[in-house]
Amino acid sequence: MMWDGWMHGFGMWGGIMMFVFWIAVIVGIVFLVKWIVDQSRTNRGRDESPLEILKRRYASGEITKEEFEEKKRDLGLG
Repeated sequence: MMWDGWMHGFGMWGGIMMFVFWIAVIVGIVFLVKWIVDQSRTNRGRDESPLEILKRRYASGEITKEEFEEKKRDLGLG
């Protein structure tokens, strides 16, 4: 009888602890997803100036030196 009572009590606490564990896992996943979304917004939200964009495009080979200078003049940057 004593063994049965102990097992029943432990089983109840085990069930509660399992429930708490899964709630903690779900909350952890929600916070992880929120953190990832916030990080991507921060990186994406950085505004580049027109000159920075031109420099990046020139450095990557998207535009030639002549196009770079022409676009700078068109934008009134120099």
